[in-house]
Amino acid sequence: MSFAVGADEYDRFMGRYSSPLAARFADFAGVAAGERVLDVGCGPGALTGELLRRLQGGEVWAVDPAERFVAAAAARNPVAQVRLAAAEELPFEDRSFDAALAQLVVHFMADPIAGLREMGRVTKADGIVAACVWDHAGGRGPLSQFWSAVCELDPGAQDESRLAGARQGHLVELFQTAGLREIDEDLLRVDAEHSSFEEWWERFLFGVGPAGSYVCGLDAARRARLRELCRERLPEGPFVISAQAWAARGRA
Repeated sequence: MSFAVGADEYDRFMGRYSSPLAARFADFAGVAAGERVLDVGCGPGALTGELLRRLQGGEVWAVDPAERFVAAAAARNPVAQVRLAAAEELPFEDRSFDAALAQLVVHFMADPIAGLREMGRVTKADGIVAACVWDHAGGRGPLSQFWSAVCELDPGAQDESRLAGARQGHLVELFQTAGLREIDEDLLRVDAEHSSFEEWWERFLFGVGPAGSYVCGLDAARRARLRELCRERLPEGPFVISAQAWAARGRA
């Protein structure tokens, strides 16, 4: 899935979660100074920036299929090498990197197994391939309150719980099928503060991802009903939402 939104809209929608997650994910992947690391599906560059801060003396490369995100990631991280490419067709030679990481992207790959195979292909033998995805199926993602309200009003709605990697153990299954080995799984937690309900709700109007697309597809009356149901479930603010992501790492 390619996001046809700007970097600023994405940041306002997900950035307060993806930025702290990047630090926990990099810890989990075990990247180290001096390594050459690839950020797959980099978006506007939250993980790219975290890797640059850690890999002193190393190299950070990043790819994304969305031109706007590539431009933003390159502008925000001028030292990184950012390219336009999809995970399923990485434009690199075999065994080019010490590690390949994918934060919040496996569930949006057109073919997750092909994408993970590509990540393994471009990673050196025994190098690390790692990915993380919000625990949408377990109701512990940053959008869980929203999707719970959606499903109450619209039981047939397609939420994000069935996306690849969004349930316990599924990333491990995908890693195994993609030919990776010595696979570990963990749960990463982040906390994000919202100043008010209005600030929390406004970001769904930007059209970002499945949630934003769903809201933008509603007529005014149904959108108002959904907004009020969400308001009933959340305080006026400020309030903190805790979110958890399943993470897996394996060796190429």
